[in-house]
Amino acid sequence: MTDAAELRRRTRALLAGQPPASTDRLDFLKARFDAGLAWVHYPEGLGGLGAPRALQAVVDAELAAAGAPDNDPRRIGIGLGMAAPTVLRHGTEEQQRRFLRPLWTGEEVWCQLFSEPGAGSDLAALGTRAVRDGDTWVVDGQKVWTSSAHLARWAILIARTDPGVPKHQGITYFVCDMTDPGVEVRPLRQLTGEAEFNEVFLTGVRIPDSRRLGAVGDGWRVARTTLMNERVSIGGMRLPREGGMIGPVARTWRERPELRTHDLHQRLLGLWVESEVARLTAERLRQQLVAGQPGPEGSGTKLAFARLNQEISALEVELLGEEGLLYDDWTPRRPELVDFTGREAGYRYLRAKGNSIEGGTSEILLNIVAERVLGLPAEPRTDKDVAWKDLAR
Repeated sequence: MTDAAELRRRTRALLAGQPPASTDRLDFLKARFDAGLAWVHYPEGLGGLGAPRALQAVVDAELAAAGAPDNDPRRIGIGLGMAAPTVLRHGTEEQQRRFLRPLWTGEEVWCQLFSEPGAGSDLAALGTRAVRDGDTWVVDGQKVWTSSAHLARWAILIARTDPGVPKHQGITYFVCDMTDPGVEVRPLRQLTGEAEFNEVFLTGVRIPDSRRLGAVGDGWRVARTTLMNERVSIGGMRLPREGGMIGPVARTWRERPELRTHDLHQRLLGLWVESEVARLTAERLRQQLVAGQPGPEGSGTKLAFARLNQEISALEVELLGEEGLLYDDWTPRRPELVDFTGREAGYRYLRAKGNSIEGGTSEILLNIVAERVLGLPAEPRTDKDVAWKDLAR
């Protein structure tokens, strides 16, 4: 079994053979992947060594101390946090070898084609159709709220392949080439003035059956792997103390004593403690993911992430008063990634409003926690055994 000492030895051998100061960034990342030091808990040959997940910190510390480049994880977060675990769990060996290496190195950006105008919180109601034509599938439909679609080469896609069975059945999971004919990406301008999200129209897009993940009709089970990983990647990201939204407001409090009031002080203390509890809970959750398959507990961390971001950003605006309302860049932009903490308080306040919608609405996540974590009775579902084609839409 690979232990910490062996990982240090392998990491130092990588650094000796590919000195970061004189090696091209992409070449270094490829060499790191091939050495099994990308994500050490993945299998050998797929960027890992089959080691315990917790030992990734040993590798990361050695590389950081040597000034080695990383793979810009925020830019490729959808690929790392959602696509990769799904490909690893449900993909064929050929699919794993084709997609995981360029995904991890950042050569290929990924996006997620799940939500639709009529299927957001009730994702299983999706209507995008995939019809088989020999060894290919012809896909028609519309997706929405797609982060990074304007940058992505690949997309994870779910589509309905059998409308004659209940909605959770008859869904199939595909990998879609975003450069194929029939894929049209249109920007959606947000409250912040940015166009970080997109709507995607699929018209006669042909996807080879070789890019199907899982069995035909088993897409909902495959998608649940993606969704559970998504919630952990959003709500359970690794942060230092005072990382995330609580950091800027805590700094403002220390640096601007003239803004302080007793009421705001009490509220800030409460939110600081809650943020630290959420950070440590997320760290404990990550340590439990040794097998690489998160459970419904990730929904709880994502719930906390959304609520705290909204409450903290509101407190920051109140603390700053009129100054907190300033937001000086309304230029329509197409950002590569979202910066939650590096801009004005007004931006953080506006952007945080989406946290309780993206990655699963808070209402749906509350149901998941109630039913799958606390074991409470499920809500009645009158459409559970009704064919999708017979549902009112």
